[in-house]
Amino acid sequence: MFGLLVISKEDSPEKPISPRRLGLATRGVIRRLQAYSYNWRKSYKYSGHYSFAVITKLTKFYHELSSAVGALKMVKAIRVHEVGGPEVLKWEDVEIGEPKDGEIKVKNKAVGLNFIDTYFRKGVYKAPTFPFTPGMEAVGVVTAVGPGLTGIKVGELVAYAGNPMGAYTEEQILPADKMVPVPPSIDPIIAASVMLKGMTAQFLVHQCFKVEPGHTVLIHAAAGGVGSLLCQLANALGATVIGTVSTKEKAAQAKEDGCHHVILYKEEDFVTRVNEITSGKGVEVVYDSVGKDTFEGSVTCLKLRGCMVSFGQSSGTPDPVPLSALAAKSLFLTRPSMMHYTITRDELLQSASEVFTSLAAGILKVRVNHTYPLSQAAQAHADLESRKTSGSVVLIPDGN
Repeated sequence: MFGLLVISKEDSPEKPISPRRLGLATRGVIRRLQAYSYNWRKSYKYSGHYSFAVITKLTKFYHELSSAVGALKMVKAIRVHEVGGPEVLKWEDVEIGEPKDGEIKVKNKAVGLNFIDTYFRKGVYKAPTFPFTPGMEAVGVVTAVGPGLTGIKVGELVAYAGNPMGAYTEEQILPADKMVPVPPSIDPIIAASVMLKGMTAQFLVHQCFKVEPGHTVLIHAAAGGVGSLLCQLANALGATVIGTVSTKEKAAQAKEDGCHHVILYKEEDFVTRVNEITSGKGVEVVYDSVGKDTFEGSVTCLKLRGCMVSFGQSSGTPDPVPLSALAAKSLFLTRPSMMHYTITRDELLQSASEVFTSLAAGILKVRVNHTYPLSQAAQAHADLESRKTSGSVVLIPDGN
């Protein structure tokens, strides 16, 4: 009498029915229940297995479900269904609803590409769910705000960096307290390229290890997204900057960004060169985003009571370090995360403000050397990992 809610063979616990398909299927069942309810009311006679109260509850559920289903729309996003190489990045349709309490909906204008995105894609870092949308940095326009939310308006240009992951999409729902306003003087592409990288460089030289005039610092991947900014900030703080790069073209860029000494690590041993540059004294701090290939040598380059800052692992996870290796020179070792330095709302706003201020003052000059359509994120990942890129890489949502 009521019909059956039929789920096709394609549906399973591993591939559950989507909200839209569930809504359409449920709609037919509830309509039959509504018709039965009408007949029951008309005749004042009860028959069948469902009471009037049950039918009323189901009707209410139908309206709630219809409202939720009606609010859904389809947007394009990069999805990862299994860990692996760049080829696992798939351009797919995804559903997006409306923001709830404390949330906003944002239409992305530019998405920053970061090495951490490749770590999640490869499974070095574990994604919270599968499938997932990668990306931890984006700038976009607010298109909707959750009920009762104040302080953020529709049409405002905002940016975020860090969690929640999911920036590789045309539109997304985000917690309002994770967003920061973008000054009108800053282009969205520039802002998207500097949020995560800029705040990372900022806390590395000001909080993780406080760089001061007279210090000598070693920065690996000096022409990379974060490395380029580190060179500029360390130079501005009065330090002597030593940078390592892979090519002569990148060496020229590192020089422009404030490196006093540039080492082509494919042509010369960086440990030997650092020893020569510092007359055997070593450096106060090493900023190492490379990992396995440079870690041991980086520790060797440190002076007495020096600090080893390992903030990435593009070449792989470093081998375990015995405490005795640090004890030889009373060294400090840290593996920091920007997210731990922007936990509170005040910390986030302060960090972003310092980055934007540095941009406006000309202390930081962002190099967006590469842009790709968001749909070609796989190619961008491949180029990043093969060291074909320099400076920042930004993904532009298709149609922007």
